[in-house]
This record gives sequence, C-alpha cells and structure tokens, in this order.
Amino acid sequence: MAATGFWDDQEKARVRVAALKEAKSRTSELDSIGGALEDLEVLLEMAVEDGAESALAEVEASCNELQQRYDAMQLKTLLCGPWDHCGAVITFQAGAGGTDASDWAQMLLRMYSRWAELRGYTVEILDVVEAEEAGIKHATVRITGAYAFGYLTAEMGVHRLVRMSPFDGQGRRQTSFAAVDVTPELEEEPDIEVLDKDLRIDTYRAGGAGGQHVNKTESAVRLTHLATGVVVQCQSERSQHKNKGAAMKMMKARLLQRREAQRNSQIQSLYDSKGDIAWGNQIRSYVLAPYTMVKDLRIENKEQGETGNVQAVLDGAVQPFIEAWLKQKALKR
Repeated sequence: MAATGFWDDQEKARVRVAALKEAKSRTSELDSIGGALEDLEVLLEMAVEDGAESALAEVEASCNELQQRYDAMQLKTLLCGPWDHCGAVITFQAGAGGTDASDWAQMLLRMYSRWAELRGYTVEILDVVEAEEAGIKHATVRITGAYAFGYLTAEMGVHRLVRMSPFDGQGRRQTSFAAVDVTPELEEEPDIEVLDKDLRIDTYRAGGAGGQHVNKTESAVRLTHLATGVVVQCQSERSQHKNKGAAMKMMKARLLQRREAQRNSQIQSLYDSKGDIAWGNQIRSYVLAPYTMVKDLRIENKEQGETGNVQAVLDGAVQPFIEAWLKQKALKR
C-alpha cells in the first residue's frame, strides 16, 4: 500500500485492501485457534490431575466452543471459487402456481433477506415487479457481505411450496414454484465489453415502494443483451443514469459468469439445472400441509437434508442446508 501510485485508482486500491484484510482475518483466526488449543491442553492436564468435575466440565465447554470455531473456519476453505468471497445479486422469479407462486416468490425474498440480516449482511432491493393480486412476479436484491455469493450458490434453483392455499375459496392444497438465481457482485469492473449497440435499453416508471417521485419519472432501466437474451433491470436509484450504471454492472457479471460456465461443465450444469420453474426441477420442497417439513432433495444425509421446523427456515434459518450442500459437494469433488 505504500508503493507509489497505489492509491491512484481508488476502486482497485479499495478491493486490494479488502482482500488483504480478509487474508489477515483468516491467518489471525488460525493463530487464535492454535493458541486456544494449546491453552486447552494445559487446562485438561490440570483438570485431570485435580480430578475436579467442574474443571472437566469447563474443559468440555471450551472444547465445544473451539470445535465450532474450527468448523466455521473449515467451511470457509470450501468457498474457494473465483467469486465466492464476493457479495451477491439474487433474483426471485415466480413460476407455476398462479397467485400462490407470486406469494411464494415474495416469501422467499423475505426468507433470504432474514438469512442475510442474521449473518450481518446488508440487503438492498434493486428491482421488484409486483403481481396483480398478491406477491411478486420478479425481484432482484443485492446482498453485501463477505462470502455471500459463495454461500448463496447453494440456493440456486427451483423451490417448491405445498400448502393450503389462502387464495383458494375452498381452501384446497396448492403446489407452487419459484426460482432463485444468483450472480456475484463483482468488486472490480468485469473485464468484458458490452456496447450499447449490443443491448436493447428500455426505461419505465418504477413501481413499488419509493415514494411519489419513483413513479413520476422513467428512472427504472431494463437491459436486454441481444445475443444471449440475458435480461437485468434496476430501479433502486432516483437517477436513470445511476440505474443504468448498476444494471450494466449486473449485466457484465452475468455475462462473465456465463462465459466462465462455458469453460466449466460442472458450473454450467449448476447454472442450467433450474430448468422450467415447475414440477420435477425443484432443489428443495417446503411442505406446510398435510404435515410440516422442509426437504433438500440434493442432500443425501437425511438428518442434514430435512427438518420439521418449517417456520424457522422461512424466518431465515437456511444456513444448515447451505453448509450441508457445500460439504457434500466438496466430498464428491
């Protein structure tokens, strides 16, 4: 950082400082765990010599705490992809199921917002298209925090909900679907060229929350990449220029992810695995009736892939599924 010209490019300097800070954090945690282990060994020897049950109980509690710290650090080693350390842009899309599907998409938006908040991440809604009766047709959210993208890749796919429909006059059981897609929030401008002539640029009046101004001017921007059909949109800013800039960054990230996916069949399989947002393509089922259960169809260990506490999951407790999938994926790799 003391090198001549390091701070000339403020954005690149910020990215490098953040990377250095993360590297120091990892090595510091490793040193801290090593020191705690040595202290624990001394404490254990003393407890055995004294034969005091209270001292042994203290050793056991310290050991469990140290195990949790080690597991958390080990999990981070699984997030070693080129963008895993980045924040994420997560998109929700209602699928088959009519109004229930739109409501389900909004429930997923809330669930992942709660997950992010529980982890200390920040959440910003970039774009939302509300459905006519209830819920949302589509929404795009930015989640800022270390390794948000690495964690959320585990959630990419179709999610299925089974419940007694609140929108059915006869209260019949309804199955509905919504898709979750995730792209990295790249810290540096992606090294990929996108020209205006390669895009269809549409502007429109923003909807949803935002006050009167947001609906009076055509500040929202939608970009469609003509060659690939990739679509992104942003309405979070009052300025059309700022919305276009944010949308362009998302477009470059999606195109970069697509380019890398073509080089890696495993990532390509993951990226394309969603298929239609309907029956047969779900990665996880959330059942509210006639019984309650959340089941991840990819996780082979039943204890890790199922839970009866559906409400906790809908309130953001999805981290156990994320960790189980990441560990299973690493073992297979």
